Amino acid sequence: MTNDRPWLPYALILPSVAFLALLFVVPLVQTVWLALSENGAPSLANIRTMAGDINFARSVQNTFLLALAVIPVQIAIALAMGTLVSKIGAGRETILWIWTIPLGISDLAAGMVWLAILQNTGYLNSLLFGLGLIERQTAWLTYQTPVALFIGIAIAEIWRGTAIVMVIIVAGLNQVPKEFREAAEVFGAGPWTRFWRITLPLIRPALQSALILRTVLAFEVFAVVYALGGRNFPVLVGEAYAWQNQNQNYGVAAAYAVLIMVISLAATLVYLKIVKVDPERLP
Repeated sequence: MTNDRPWLPYALILPSVAFLALLFVVPLVQTVWLALSENGAPSLANIRTMAGDINFARSVQNTFLLALAVIPVQIAIALAMGTLVSKIGAGRETILWIWTIPLGISDLAAGMVWLAILQNTGYLNSLLFGLGLIERQTAWLTYQTPVALFIGIAIAEIWRGTAIVMVIIVAGLNQVPKEFREAAEVFGAGPWTRFWRITLPLIRPALQSALILRTVLAFEVFAVVYALGGRNFPVLVGEAYAWQNQNQNYGVAAAYAVLIMVISLAATLVYLKIVKVDPERLP
């Protein structure tokens, strides 16, 4: 039977295309133009101002270091949690619900929670003092303790963001046929061999998605950092916020936004190249 309405598929996707164009493409084009123009004419003045910013190099360094410290740990923890959940029968849904509680907490709220733990009069200092391990309150989140500040922010980010990675990993593990693992057990393959040779290759699509999503979110980190360190730990999004709200310079803020987008796209391309997905091997 011939299709007498060839326009129908296009009509069905038109609302989605219009929605994306209105809420994504148009703001994106406006942001890029704002970053690459000055007084309505093309210019690299905003890029030069951004590159000459006193906090620019530190913000790039801190953002990358935080991503490099957080993402591998989150992937490892999510893989361990997902593997553990896949072996649990009764109570599986309850455990998943408990582990995904951080997903319901906003970034700023998570930052405030960890601020209550790590600040001078916080729970950590109170506990250490009560156990006699410290003689007085210790400042963990100041510019004088950059290592402690970095570790505190990294721990808060790991706690806050691991749940979304775990959800994606669990979804991938659910797609692995049990017959493959059972056959490997019959032929004497150990747990590590089964994981490395069977499970990991089959969850590559989920792993790829988790890496891309978590990396993009890592380069956009702001609220947790701002709550714990303020300007003592500059990151790219934090500098964009400062230039827009404190300096009232929207062009430089847009330049930071474009830089974050370029870095995120580059990371996505790297993951697509490195973590290759073979459709023929999918279950």
